[in-house]
Amino acid sequence: MPVSPSFFIVLLVPCGGTGVHRAPARVAATCQDGHIWRMTTRYGLEIRAATGAEAPGLAELLAAGGHAVAPRLLADRLDAIRQGAGTALVALEWGPPSGVIVLHWYQTLEAALPVALITTLLVAPEARRRGIGRMLVKAAAQAARVAGCGALELAALPDQTELEAFCRATGFIEAGPRYQRVLRKNATL
Repeated sequence: MPVSPSFFIVLLVPCGGTGVHRAPARVAATCQDGHIWRMTTRYGLEIRAATGAEAPGLAELLAAGGHAVAPRLLADRLDAIRQGAGTALVALEWGPPSGVIVLHWYQTLEAALPVALITTLLVAPEARRRGIGRMLVKAAAQAARVAGCGALELAALPDQTELEAFCRATGFIEAGPRYQRVLRKNATL
């Protein structure tokens, strides 16, 4: 049965419940006691579970992508995602969010393990072509694995050549109208 965390757990270093830690990992995680592990890179990028506190910045990011949502509504929706079968991850640099990825997992009749579907993947226009989208997909894949999923899917509209190239470059294969990425070794689609 899939787990529905608002975070994903990668216990690499004991937490000890002392507060915020820097994890020597390439994914973000939250300890069971609620303290946040933060993913940092040499470029100062952090990827972690989105909270209502990021709603104003995420509202600006979504508006830049053509999807206007009021910050208060966005905070409520982030809470609903966190309480349901999914997660929202945000990429942060030195200010407002640079990117966001939202995924939901569900069971299908065809697959033994649940499937995670990326419903939102957006990187700020000024932050594109710097690997942020790739890192968001990597963090989302980790969250899906922890939730018990066997595959990660991303729907793409026809004639989105840049998105198609991105999907292929990040390990997805074409599976009908969607792109799919296996999350476990020796698994088949």
